[in-house]
Amino acid sequence: MEIAVIGGGHGCYAAAADLSDKGHHVRLWRRGKEAFQPVLESQSLILKDAGGVRKVSLSLASTDLSAVVKGAALIVLPLPAFAQASVASELAPHLQDGQVIFLPPGTFGSYVMAKALAEAGSRAKVAFAETGTLPYLARKHGADTVAVSGRATRLPTGVFPGELAEQAFAVLEEAFPAVERLQDALDGALMNAGPIIHPPLILMNAGPIEHFEHWDIHNEGTQPSVRRVHNALDAERIAVREALGYRAPHFPLADHYSKDGDEWMYGNAAHEKLVDSSDWREHLDLMTHRYMREDVACGLAFLVSLADWAGMPAPVAKGLLAIASAVTGEDLRETGRTLENLQLSGLSVNGMRMMLQQGVRQWV
Repeated sequence: MEIAVIGGGHGCYAAAADLSDKGHHVRLWRRGKEAFQPVLESQSLILKDAGGVRKVSLSLASTDLSAVVKGAALIVLPLPAFAQASVASELAPHLQDGQVIFLPPGTFGSYVMAKALAEAGSRAKVAFAETGTLPYLARKHGADTVAVSGRATRLPTGVFPGELAEQAFAVLEEAFPAVERLQDALDGALMNAGPIIHPPLILMNAGPIEHFEHWDIHNEGTQPSVRRVHNALDAERIAVREALGYRAPHFPLADHYSKDGDEWMYGNAAHEKLVDSSDWREHLDLMTHRYMREDVACGLAFLVSLADWAGMPAPVAKGLLAIASAVTGEDLRETGRTLENLQLSGLSVNGMRMMLQQGVRQWV
């Protein structure tokens, strides 16, 4: 399959390398030429995983967005949620009917990007899909090397607009066999694990994060008290899902940490693989890191607004969002990705369902 991967982060390099390694024709785009130069020169990436270390050739590595996107059946965007709208504006002139844009994860970026495309004047009939996590546990080891310590075994995924779901899933499942079909894009957004995992980890570990040069929030930072907050926060997510009529499985986060529970998105014992890799012992800037700017300001704020809209209590989510607002000095309930700021809070539940099925052009 012809696949375009957009971006230069950990997940972007992992997707480009892994999909190329699996025999797909992958083109990789990154904006910054200087940081991208080793890949541009070799037209390849180095992939490190359980199978060893190997060089993987790309069909194209380029800073020319049009050349990368043109003719691609699937466009993979493992980018932070806060970058989605601006990237959509850049993509707008280059998209073609029938293309599928995959956001792993999405944070309801399906709607955000579709709206941005419509506002930019794009008439291309494209489908968006979003899932609950990156397909890879991955970290870059240099300018052209990516280490993959785990791969998703289950990717619960929703499509926007829903009327294009059949065509979109046919494309997605060829590249990502782990995809599991969900009802719609909001169903997929409410599978996003980042806003459940990361806010307690960064806020309850704020002291050691700021004190030590490097701190592994998934190792020393994941203690029983933090896990209890995880469980309470995840219970609120699941309650919102059920209030909106979304069915099980809900992929409870507890299964990620349990060796004996139902298989989670990365399979059993994935947490141990993540910790054993030591790739997450890193420096975190609480003001700028994507755990704050994506998983809190976009994901957690969205969950809180959705709970308010659905009439569901969410005291843990609201408390964490309030603490994050104090840490950053910014009212993230007011400035974050919320139904109010997306201009969707006035929709009824039935109106939301219609919009999710039909797309944005009838609603913007």
